[in-house]
Amino acid sequence: MIETPPLVDQYCQGVLRTELGLATFEAQLIASAGPPAAGTTFFDTQTGFALRRWCPPLLGLEPHCAPARYLARRRELGAAEAARRLLRGSGVATRLVDTAVPGDLTGPKELSLAGDAETFELAGLELLAEQAADTSGTVAAFLANLAGAVHHAASGAVAFTCGAGSGSAARSWGAALEAAPEPPGPGEVRGAAGRWLAGRDRGGAVRDPVLLRHLAWSAVASGLPLQLHTGGESGEPERLTRFMREAAGPGTRLVLIGGYPHHRQAARLAGLFPHVHADVGAALGASGARAAAVLAECLETAPFGKLMFAGGGRQLPELHAVGALVFREALGRVLGGWVADGSWSWRDAERVAAMVAAGNARRVYRLDERG
Repeated sequence: MIETPPLVDQYCQGVLRTELGLATFEAQLIASAGPPAAGTTFFDTQTGFALRRWCPPLLGLEPHCAPARYLARRRELGAAEAARRLLRGSGVATRLVDTAVPGDLTGPKELSLAGDAETFELAGLELLAEQAADTSGTVAAFLANLAGAVHHAASGAVAFTCGAGSGSAARSWGAALEAAPEPPGPGEVRGAAGRWLAGRDRGGAVRDPVLLRHLAWSAVASGLPLQLHTGGESGEPERLTRFMREAAGPGTRLVLIGGYPHHRQAARLAGLFPHVHADVGAALGASGARAAAVLAECLETAPFGKLMFAGGGRQLPELHAVGALVFREALGRVLGGWVADGSWSWRDAERVAAMVAAGNARRVYRLDERG
């Protein structure tokens, strides 16, 4: 068995604090535009099967127990105790938490206590812009407040993140950076800010392409790593190639998160650009029994020092546990197989496992400098 250190999860969200019924719980299992088709269930997915394999033992049940039995045990323990067991059973020692996701979710400190793990903040660029807009009466005030917010966030967060939370958000970022990857000029930014503020209802999301580019380049200028969410319907990571090339000058580290089903492209880009890294974990929970094959594809082209684990856990503590446990099992299966057929030595396999599971993230995000 390949030994790996406690994991560093480079991207996750908080978990819901409330008790959940069957329908509400099931709605969080996968990203979907609506409920399951009549007569079907989202438990009949790779994510659902992976949950039933890995999570019941953490709550004192047998693997693969029926969903109704699992949820009954969850209610018996209570939401807080179930979350504590699931988070602590995941084997994650450090979590980077997106604090910009709406909803009644636990923050970094609560996740730290519940999961017995250190936590660091990821600052969401869209939320910074929306908060600045809510407290600004003019374009000049908005741009000044936004610059101050980015500067303040850079002093406390370990990275900026953008395009998380929905396919439409990621598509907007991808389209904006593909069409014009260079920083917008001051006049462009003022004009875009004026249009957005004039047509914005309180709480409206940022979708203006010029403002999105301004946010991205503000993050690049801060020197912190910038996470770019590229998975699912958001499109291929390659559409960001021109932006990556432009950002090579400042040298800010760019991290491609959630590249499935374009994970091979994300890995190839990580190998192509010295300042680009890629996630190898966020897709694995959704891949379930196929996770080892997906992980092996991620490892095909990128230097191993450019790949990092992200569990992608959101809403449900089960998704945190599934992401981490499926990743650890898949990593052991892939690297152990290469050792068994003589392609790798045990020493090299365990060294690479330690890099991908934790070491690369600690280096890229400079976590050891955070005390």
